[in-house]
Amino acid sequence: EKEKKYMLPLDNLKVRDVEKSFMSSKHIFALFNTEQRNVYKDYRFLELACDSQEDVDSWKASLLRAGVYPDKSLTENDENGQAENFSMDPQLERQVETIRNLVDSYMSIINKCIRDLIPKTIMHLMINNVKDFINSELLAQLYSSEDQNTLMEESAEQAQRRDEMLRMYQALKEALVIIGDINTATTFTPAPPPVDDSWIQHSRRSPPPSPTTQRRLTLSGPLSRPASGRGPAPAIPSPGPHSGAPPVPFRPGPLPPFPSSSSSSSSSSSSDWSGAPPQVPSRPTRAPPSVPR
Repeated sequence: EKEKKYMLPLDNLKVRDVEKSFMSSKHIFALFNTEQRNVYKDYRFLELACDSQEDVDSWKASLLRAGVYPDKSLTENDENGQAENFSMDPQLERQVETIRNLVDSYMSIINKCIRDLIPKTIMHLMINNVKDFINSELLAQLYSSEDQNTLMEESAEQAQRRDEMLRMYQALKEALVIIGDINTATTFTPAPPPVDDSWIQHSRRSPPPSPTTQRRLTLSGPLSRPASGRGPAPAIPSPGPHSGAPPVPFRPGPLPPFPSSSSSSSSSSSSDWSGAPPQVPSRPTRAPPSVPR
């Protein structure tokens, strides 16, 4: 910074375009001093070249922001100057931006006012026009009619509609009375409690017993004696607290042979107390019936 190498003083510097030579494809512009001083060391002006016009415009915009403006003499002589030369002035751009913001704000205010005033204006005009029509024309037409009492008479269509509405009103009242009677006369029985089916779920969860276990339980249990057809078995008396062991039941011995028919009468008295079974009566023999011819 002390030596100020490669630094140009920007005071009184201007930018101007340089015409391209016949064989050159570069876009050239130059920096010069309006007071005829050297721009850089012993150079009165500096020529800068770019490959495209976009690069030239970018450099000119950068120099414009730094305060190096284009030469006015060239723009005044050129009647067909481009509009971009005017838009490169930063002060002008700021002024244009300020004016545009003011215009946008003004237009938004106008839009809001119009949106607020238009409905009010329409209603004002409509009400005033209706008011004038009633005062000027409608009232005169009503007074000019011959029979003014017929104006307030009810039409046939309105009378029919009124009768229908009255009938509907009466029908609805009757329906409400019937519904109220049904609500007061209806009895409600609470539902029964739910059935406890937890045992079903328990049986589903527990595995079925194996047939071997069932067979073992059957064999280990007491053998049941089939009931006879003579009637219920006599009840076994319960022993008292001071009674001893029950007596041994009487076991009959082997039965004697059945007596013959001749001694049946003599042994009838002895068979009664000996407990021998009675003699089976003999079946008489009968001749088979003859087949009729």
